[in-house]
Amino acid sequence: MLSDKSPEDQKPDNAHKEGSAEGAKATNVGVRGGAAQTMPAAAMPRAGVMRPEIVRKAREYGTAPADDRSMGSYGDGKKLIVGRDIELNGKISSCEKLVVEGKVEANISECREIEISETGTFVGEAEIEVAEISGVFEGTINATDLLIVRATGHITGSVKFGRLEVERGGRIEGDIKALEIEE
Repeated sequence: MLSDKSPEDQKPDNAHKEGSAEGAKATNVGVRGGAAQTMPAAAMPRAGVMRPEIVRKAREYGTAPADDRSMGSYGDGKKLIVGRDIELNGKISSCEKLVVEGKVEANISECREIEISETGTFVGEAEIEVAEISGVFEGTINATDLLIVRATGHITGSVKFGRLEVERGGRIEGDIKALEIEE
């Protein structure tokens, strides 16, 4: 059934019963080219009430294959962030990425990547693939793939790495050994 009224001017038959029990239960909503559907009154938009649109950031998916474990392509599924002014002690395992902005005293194993920010301090042992140090690392680090020491980074202790990048100002003190990389 077609009407000369615009959709805004059309009101459902029971809209005048808004305060009654029937009006609160459900409202018939016309659908173009189809039968009317029933919608709960609570779900109906109210006149004059604006609801903000929720903007959600779409996940960025790379074009790399799922098994490509290059830096940043693995997602955030197993990411542990230790924020500023937070101290963490213990053992950490099975995480994709550890981000240290506070202080961590721990041993990490079976982790892919560690990132120590300028405000971060890590004390302990780390057996990982990729390390990016912008803060302080004290202990034993074994970066099987890549070790990056940023200009503000300072490593003290035993260091083993597959590949090494040190920015001007970055410091490494202690035993340093390059690992043989299989290609």
